[in-house]
Amino acid sequence: MVEHPTYFTDEQWEEIRRTKVAEREPLGNGHDASAKASASASEIITIRASDIKPLRIDWRWRGWLANGKLHLIAGVPEAGKTTIALSFAAVESAGDIWPDGTKARQGNVLIWTSEDDPADTLVPRLMRMGANLDRIHFVRQARQPNGKPRPFNPAIDLPGLKIRAGEIGGVTMLIVDPVVAVLPGNRDSHKAAETRNGLQPLLDFTEAVKCVTIGIAHLTKGTAGKDPLERVNGSGSFGQLPRVVLFAAKNDAEGDDQPERIMVRVKSNIGPSGGGFGYHIDAAPLMECPDIEATRIVWEEALEGTARALLAEAEPQDEDSKGAKQTQAERFITATLAAGELPQKDIEDKAKAEGISMWTLRRSTKDIVVKRKEGMDGGWFWRLKEPYHLRRG
Repeated sequence: MVEHPTYFTDEQWEEIRRTKVAEREPLGNGHDASAKASASASEIITIRASDIKPLRIDWRWRGWLANGKLHLIAGVPEAGKTTIALSFAAVESAGDIWPDGTKARQGNVLIWTSEDDPADTLVPRLMRMGANLDRIHFVRQARQPNGKPRPFNPAIDLPGLKIRAGEIGGVTMLIVDPVVAVLPGNRDSHKAAETRNGLQPLLDFTEAVKCVTIGIAHLTKGTAGKDPLERVNGSGSFGQLPRVVLFAAKNDAEGDDQPERIMVRVKSNIGPSGGGFGYHIDAAPLMECPDIEATRIVWEEALEGTARALLAEAEPQDEDSKGAKQTQAERFITATLAAGELPQKDIEDKAKAEGISMWTLRRSTKDIVVKRKEGMDGGWFWRLKEPYHLRRG
């Protein structure tokens, strides 16, 4: 059965089939070559815009994840890209709450990964994040015509996965980690045309199943500060084809209220871009299996601003400025504590008066300060470690 784009109704396609190219005017003898070219040309089908029924975006998570669309989560190593995708899978499978507090619609999730083991890594994380494991299916193998199984290959097996998704029913999300694995081995992921052609089966799957597809991608090293989409490893098509691109980043911004990591919406062709959420990664034993430790995403406050501005703040590039602030904090603390121990509250108040953030103060003085607590209910006190105290005493 031939499938057609969803913006044509069956009646419209029937009309198109009946519509033929207008009669061609007879050509003179001097146009024999052109006549032969016309005879071999493909018939072109068009449709009037007025005949296309407008459709709304089918959001799974409004503004962030949409059915029938490809999404990308990119970031540096250890930023938590895969764990973020798993947190989305957990919310989707359990009909839980999205980071902005809205309620999710429950659905089934497919996950394929070549980078993490489901038994000791992925399933424990999903359990920690409250996933409904009955609704999550790991894509493992493909059965060949001779009946022998082989490892699933996303470069050639997506048509078969479409059939399997239909058998499972209610599939609303697919996670592919890493997305570059969809490209056949003979395609160059750094060439735009080859990347587009290689990703087409994934786009076809996404449109046919009407699910949220999330690909995981890495960033090119040494690209902090550049245009976010240009930082995605591979050709520009990895950033152009997805309708929504999210970045996960460690946060080196100064300030006591700064989150440990941030997720920002770098691009959206179907809704607003910019903004994001702070988060941190929490590790703890599973309640069901105390001898197994697993991580989870803990979402924090929403972030406002353009993606580039948020990333620039999280990934500061001015090393001279950072070094100067650290030096200022070290000199401040050695001068302040030269006469002896002081309450932490007094030190923090003086630092703020000098324009030194608590983030910089704590990071810069952790190796030269000793802290102690005054009894069970008392406050904290700071003093210089002995070598620093003697050197400046």
